[in-house]
Amino acid sequence: MAFPAEVLSEQEEVVLHLRPHGKSVVGPVLVLLLTLTGLIMAWVLLPANEGGRIGLGLVAAIMLYHAVRYGVHPLIQWRCTHYVLTNERLLTQSGVLVRERRDLPLNRVNDHALTQSLLDRVFGTGTLVIDSIGEQTARLSGVPRAQQVQTRLYELIELSPDEEEDEQEVSA
Repeated sequence: MAFPAEVLSEQEEVVLHLRPHGKSVVGPVLVLLLTLTGLIMAWVLLPANEGGRIGLGLVAAIMLYHAVRYGVHPLIQWRCTHYVLTNERLLTQSGVLVRERRDLPLNRVNDHALTQSLLDRVFGTGTLVIDSIGEQTARLSGVPRAQQVQTRLYELIELSPDEEEDEQEVSA
């Protein structure tokens, strides 16, 4: 699902459009492979009598539950998560059935911190925590090219007009 362009203002330009790094889909894909393997093993190893069919049905139900819960749902959730950085604000959107969208104006950002584990450093990802005026916080997990994104965010914050300048332009 693409990020809708109608949520942007006329003067607003998308600088970065990201989703969490692809490393976050490795676990769900492994779960799907393991559940498929378990189902095939049950189909091959269980006898062809009525008890075997009942056992196969039970194994299939358990494997289907785990495949959907721990495989398909995280993949869809990853696909529906967007981090959009424009010249005016940071937009985060997530959710499969219920969508949550948050806007954080760049001229209200106080601080931004990047956290990277050893594995994150290997893949070039990280978690970017952005604090703003008014106790708002945006947490971007699994950001690809995290250091470059943080640098670009800093540049955009420095270029964004202050609120006092906006108020002076409106009153003039």
